[in-house]
Amino acid sequence: AVAMSVSHSSRLNKLVREQYMRLPQDGRVQVTYVWIDGSGEGVRCKSRTLDKEPKSIEDVPEWNFDGSSTAQAEGSNSDMFLVPVCMFRDPFCLDPNKLVLCEVLKYNRKPAETNLRHTCKKVMDLVKDSHPWFGMEQEYTLLGINGHPYGWPDNGFPGPQGPYYCGVGADKVYGRDIVESHYKACLYAGVKICGTNAEVMPSQWEFQVGPCEGIEMGDHLWMARFILHRVCEDFGVVATLDPKPMTGNWNGAGCHTNYSTEEMRREGGLKHIEAAIEKLSKRHDYHICVYDPRGGRDNSRRLTGHHETSNIFEFSAGVANRGASIRIPRQVGQDGYGYFEDRRPAANCDPYAVTEAIMRTTVLNETGVETKDYAEH
Repeated sequence: AVAMSVSHSSRLNKLVREQYMRLPQDGRVQVTYVWIDGSGEGVRCKSRTLDKEPKSIEDVPEWNFDGSSTAQAEGSNSDMFLVPVCMFRDPFCLDPNKLVLCEVLKYNRKPAETNLRHTCKKVMDLVKDSHPWFGMEQEYTLLGINGHPYGWPDNGFPGPQGPYYCGVGADKVYGRDIVESHYKACLYAGVKICGTNAEVMPSQWEFQVGPCEGIEMGDHLWMARFILHRVCEDFGVVATLDPKPMTGNWNGAGCHTNYSTEEMRREGGLKHIEAAIEKLSKRHDYHICVYDPRGGRDNSRRLTGHHETSNIFEFSAGVANRGASIRIPRQVGQDGYGYFEDRRPAANCDPYAVTEAIMRTTVLNETGVETKDYAEH
């Protein structure tokens, strides 16, 4: 029965594939274009051949795709533009091949509805002198192809939470091969992955990306997600970013976001941290709205005040408190400078939306639920 919870294609003969993968490419290069689809959560990709290796993003041409098949356009006017924005090495096809993250523009070259990078980039350009650093902790859950958490008993549940977090041993962790393959693939690609661990719920894991400055945070997290889905495909299992994949007494999945500006990182920075938290406390509803793709509905299943979460309806902050909206790490409280952690973003949040919202509130001093439109520079 265990064998059946992985996909059919994962059981194709990988040694046969290896023979073809070793064939030389005669100087030509495969470039895989990656973009975010109309769900705001899914990633899509397609590949093309370039005659020589692109040395920078400027060497990668724009391309297009059928937006009516990705919930991004209607069939009568369906061409969408893919505008390359960030290039990585390809850990699946290996050098000199590339993975290229793209922004999606509509036929009139306005950003697609789920292209949240466009405004994020504008905001990050405005605040660049404050040198915002981010680190995001991406939690996810491994599912069998049957939609049941990978490695869980077919009809029933594993023992209660406790032994699984950062666990070791076949009875405590499920799917480490996937996690380690993903880690290596991200390092090869040039994604700023900085760690990984098994999470509180069995078959739930986390990886961390950062520190990244400005727009780079969203770029690197989205590429890390793409690589995760691709690695899982090879192993025949599914990675879900659902914020509460299992109802009941199981932890949900978040994307805790660590943040600092240059002044927070300097001696005496704690007062700047506290000032930022004060601003965030007055804009809780706006942040909840942008911290998952469904305006807070996904997060309402997770932010219950139980299972190491704050309550979605209340803003709270504290030192070393994992039940608060905002946690100041104990070390930061002692040192008097550093960073803080926003624990509210859901696992399936768009990192562009999250980092943009934090900058709008803490650096651009926006208030209320409306966002300000900043003119082009």
